[in-house]
Amino acid sequence: MAKWGQGDPRWIVEEREDGTNVNNWHWTERDATSWSKGRLRELLVGITVENEAGRCEISELKQVEGEASCSSRKGKLIFFYEWNIKLGWKGILRESGTKHKGLIEIPSLSEENEVDDTEVNVSKKKGDGDILKDLMKTAGTAKVREALGDYLKALKTEFTMGMILPTKAMAVQELTVKRKLSENALQASSPVALGVRIPTVALHMTELFDTAIEQLYRIFTVKDLVQKFSKSSAVLEAEKGGKFQMFDGNITGEYTELLTNKKIVMKWRCRNWPEEHYAVVALNFVPTLEQTELQLDCEGVPICEEENMKFCWQKQHFEEIKGLLQLTTLNG
Repeated sequence: MAKWGQGDPRWIVEEREDGTNVNNWHWTERDATSWSKGRLRELLVGITVENEAGRCEISELKQVEGEASCSSRKGKLIFFYEWNIKLGWKGILRESGTKHKGLIEIPSLSEENEVDDTEVNVSKKKGDGDILKDLMKTAGTAKVREALGDYLKALKTEFTMGMILPTKAMAVQELTVKRKLSENALQASSPVALGVRIPTVALHMTELFDTAIEQLYRIFTVKDLVQKFSKSSAVLEAEKGGKFQMFDGNITGEYTELLTNKKIVMKWRCRNWPEEHYAVVALNFVPTLEQTELQLDCEGVPICEEENMKFCWQKQHFEEIKGLLQLTTLNG
């Protein structure tokens, strides 16, 4: 019989304070659908190709249907993705200046096929300009496949940060090195918090709203108004230490500071982030001439979630709030 602590690592329960997926043996899964949609938009929209006959550009992501996920089992990562993508492109002929539009369809981007074998169909509205269609079929298709390859590379590296966790032995070794380097070493009996370290980024965004500062502050702190702009259920305890949930529980956190009509600071996380990882979001309300400027500062965003975070605040917060304000004005 093996001595205590020397058995099969699959059955050894480590003393991890985060209590997460000991030895990476258990099945864990992370939904990559929302992240993937943002990354595909970022990589595909704006692609340009040109030659002596003309110039073409992918101008919009018309449709992206499907899903993606990443699972961890026995220390290995397993990826699943299946997408149907439609893109809009536009082009101009150099000689005549005539403009044309068309579509690119990727009916099946999945783990079953290599990127170079992925079907990419190019079409164009009726009329002249087939030379632009040919340009998109050749150089355009090559760039699209290159972008799809970049997406898969990011899915398998950036998105998976923190899914394969350090074991106790690795953590203790790292802690020992830090103790030797630090003059303020912790005593051996002190509790040591071992968490999942992931690379993060900071964001800064500003937006102007055509409303009084008091009204904008209320939109972030009154449950009924939050539910109106988010178009989903919400739970709000707008006080220091109070919890909140938005977008049907996809966004959760805690208020750490509230200065009425001036500032809101929150611990903020998205459901698909690594367990127990929170960003710090600060909203500063600045009065301007007949408007209110909202300054958003966010620290601790997982680097693989940077674009999704920007999209969340720009599209799902700022633009929806402006729509709510406009509707309120129209209704008197």
